[in-house]
Amino acid sequence: MNFEQEYDAIVIGTGISGGWAAKELCENGLKTLVLERGGPVAHIVDYTTMNMDSWDFDLRGALPLEDKRKQLKQSRTGYTTALQSKHWFVNDLKHPYNETKRFDWMRGYHVGGRSITWGRQSYRLSDLDFEANKKDGHGVDWPIRYKDVSPWYDYVESYIGVSGEKLGLPQLPDGVFEPPMELNCVEEHLKESLAKNYSDRLLTIGRTANITGDKSHEGRSKCQYRDRCIRGCPYGAYFSSNSSTLPAAERTGNMTLRPNSIAYEIVYDDTSRKAVGVKIIDAITKEKLFYKASIIFCCASSMASTSILLQSTSKRFPNGLGNDSGELGHNIMDHHLGAGASGKFDGFKDKYYKGRRPNGIYIPRFRNLGDKNTEKKEFLRGYGYQGGGGRGDISEHIAELGYGAEFKEKILEPGGWRIHLGGFGECLPNHDNKMTLDYSKLDEWGLPTITFDAEWKENELKMRKDMIRQAATMLERSGFKDIKTFDELDAPGIGIHEMGTARMGRDPKTSILNKHNQIHTVTNVYVTDGACMTSSGCQNPSLTYMALTARAASHAVKQFKKQKNE
Repeated sequence: MNFEQEYDAIVIGTGISGGWAAKELCENGLKTLVLERGGPVAHIVDYTTMNMDSWDFDLRGALPLEDKRKQLKQSRTGYTTALQSKHWFVNDLKHPYNETKRFDWMRGYHVGGRSITWGRQSYRLSDLDFEANKKDGHGVDWPIRYKDVSPWYDYVESYIGVSGEKLGLPQLPDGVFEPPMELNCVEEHLKESLAKNYSDRLLTIGRTANITGDKSHEGRSKCQYRDRCIRGCPYGAYFSSNSSTLPAAERTGNMTLRPNSIAYEIVYDDTSRKAVGVKIIDAITKEKLFYKASIIFCCASSMASTSILLQSTSKRFPNGLGNDSGELGHNIMDHHLGAGASGKFDGFKDKYYKGRRPNGIYIPRFRNLGDKNTEKKEFLRGYGYQGGGGRGDISEHIAELGYGAEFKEKILEPGGWRIHLGGFGECLPNHDNKMTLDYSKLDEWGLPTITFDAEWKENELKMRKDMIRQAATMLERSGFKDIKTFDELDAPGIGIHEMGTARMGRDPKTSILNKHNQIHTVTNVYVTDGACMTSSGCQNPSLTYMALTARAASHAVKQFKKQKNE
């Protein structure tokens, strides 16, 4: 084990959370080592498929069988591993994991992580979410409330650029928004119909981290409506670590970025009762190195961060760093989706739309909002809908593939309008949903692999029935025809919002982290990625990760400077 340079802070991970931790720590003057287990990715330069059209790919972008064998788990989503994006997701043979019950763990090991490929939907949690555990008795109470995070939501949204419209809903707080993207005519029709037929639900354009306004975002420009975001955006129009937070950290001169660095243990010192550094393995040379620091931010993603904490054993913490409660690795949550309805609309044959909008529609939660009118006794918590409308392809005009003049005329006609509503439901925290380490199955670096044992429980399954029924009813009342419902129940992980394995809480006996995202018993270690989540809400969580990271970094900087001055 070779000892290397000492830093003020170490950040493990370069994704959504890690990029923000790096930016905030560096901008506040801390010499910061940023570790990434994957290889380097330079903004724009390394977006190799960003300008390719479908005909530029072999097989029109479909994944060859030989490649699919290497990404059998990564390809479960059906969209992440097409040829234009497969290089952003890991080789499952090289990076294996185990499943007692199926778990779809989608991962990207490279600088920027999944900030390059995320869906960019950016919604705040509300006190409805922060208070839910306490009110219905599931999980443990969050140690914070909306008022604690609200100014940090403001701060993050102002920096990353989130387009959307204000709604004035208590269950979905408004934010600092760029101009909203436009709805098309069939979406506008559904919006108007919902307003006419319901008093408890509405439709809005998605709140997405794509720049649409004229405000300056250093090094970034407006969305070009290419809808190729998953490939990496050369305009920096959507937020990613590579286009935004990591360059900001680098401009300070305080960041040392070390890719190909697999962090596997945070070292605890019994005398100081603090962590003193991080052990890594060089992914290429397999050399073991040790870096010291006063502050450590664990931002490797929920499962990876928890894996590091579980491997960080000592006489004081035989079951993992900070794991006095025994909750480390438990309470896995994700969002369950794939339930809803779609339908056709006969009108608007003379209308179309321009560009490829990288965004959809959103119907905010309208179930169990704390009053009798919205109460649904069959299940706890709630769900929202995501989806969108558009005109179909030519296939509905042509019974069989044709040829000649008539065929040429038909292929110039777009199909009819359709709309799709997919439910996006909350998952309750449950101790039985867990991940563990398997030391009998090691990876090529000699580290234990993760075993998942998690499943959807009764509450999620009951919620799905209402998702489907309400989607179909809303479309029917709005004049849609040929309504088809669907219930494609996949395993946890499919939402790519895995969270909860090192949860925040008020009591060290039932949680891992305190209100500042510090490990209760090792206060110079912060965990601010999805692992920290105490409940999931039904909203996409990345905006909350960023706000909590910025908030925790501010706290860490104050503590660091206070100790320096003592």
